[in-house]
Amino acid sequence: MRILFILLTTIFFLSCKNEKPLTPQELKTGTFKTTLNNSDVSSVATRNDSIQVETYNNKKDTFYISWKSDFEYILKQKHPKTSLDSIDFVVKITGIHGNSYTFKAHYKGNKYVQKGTATKIK
Repeated sequence: MRILFILLTTIFFLSCKNEKPLTPQELKTGTFKTTLNNSDVSSVATRNDSIQVETYNNKKDTFYISWKSDFEYILKQKHPKTSLDSIDFVVKITGIHGNSYTFKAHYKGNKYVQKGTATKIK
C-alpha cells in the first residue's frame, strides 16, 4: 500500500506542468497581445531586437525599439503622423508571470501612466 501511494504521488507530480516564467531575454523578441488595464483595448505586436510592428484596429504602426535595461524599453514611431507620435513611449516591465508580463508606460515628459499586460503568443 505504501509503495502504491508513493508511486501515485510521484506520477501526480511528474504529470504537473511546470510553466517557467519568461526570462527577460524572451521578452525582447516574439509576438505579444497587449491589453490595457480596465479596458477592452488590445493590440498585437511582433518585435525583434530593433523593430516592433503593432496592429490595432486593423492599422499597423512600426516602431524602433531600444532596450534601456532588461525591464525597460523605449518605442519611437518610425513614421510619425502627429506631434504626439513623435514623442518617445517609455515602457517599464513591472512583473513577469508565466508567459506574460505587466507594465507601466507613458509618453516621455508626460505623467499620465497606462498600465497593462502583454502575453507572449509566439
